[in-house]
Formats: sequence, structure tokens, C-alpha cells
Amino acid sequence: MADDQAGSPASKPGPVTLTVCLTCRNEGADPEATRPGTLLHDALKEAGMPEGVTLRGVKCLSACSRSCTVLLTGGEERWSYVYGDMDPEEHIPEILAGTAAYAATADGLVPWRERPTAFRKQSVARIPPAAFPSEE
Repeated sequence: MADDQAGSPASKPGPVTLTVCLTCRNEGADPEATRPGTLLHDALKEAGMPEGVTLRGVKCLSACSRSCTVLLTGGEERWSYVYGDMDPEEHIPEILAGTAAYAATADGLVPWRERPTAFRKQSVARIPPAAFPSEE
């Protein structure tokens, strides 16, 4: 595949979005308390996103058993990632570092050893880009 693309100009990767599940909460959490997903989103918003990254919150990412959950996407050329078990009090620096590393790639593939520990150990899913050909 790389040989097929060697002569073609590289396309500019799409914008990066970090999506946070706002409704995530841990089992046994007080149903009346602010949800940890909302706390995670608010902490990331306060910390500020890396250059070129947009933060958004959504009501559910359907990864409830891995609360708190975030999704990294970056257009049709990049792989997307779902990460779970994110703690709003512990993982903000790692989420920001991993997001910055992801945004610096054209394809979303950050070398494993260069990823923050949370991104190495707490991956829920890696989703191929829309433009990725079938490997059948």
C-alpha cells in the first residue's frame, strides 16, 4: 500500500477532536452528584486543548463499563481511539499529552512507547480511518 501512495501528494489530515462522555459515572456513584464524565470534560476545558484540537462533550459513548471514556478522532485519514477508565483527578496531563501526540500525526498512529501510560494501558478500541482499505 505504501508503494502505491509513494508518488501521490500527502493529504492534509483532518481536524482533531477530543470527545468526552459527559454522562460517564462509576458504579456505585451518587446519582445526584456531578458525573465524573462532566468533571473530566470541565477539567480538560480549564486546562486548555493542544493546538489544533477541539474539545466536545456528548451524552454517551456507550462504553459504560469503562467510565470515564474519551474518543480521539482526526478526519478521514487518521485512526480513531477510544480510551476508558480515565480519572478526572489523575489523567488530565496524560490525556493532553496523548492528544497532542495524536494531533502531530498524519495517520493517528503514535508509536506505542511514545504514548502516555493511560493511552497504552486503557485503550478500549482502535478504529480504522474511513479511507483505510479492506485487508481481506
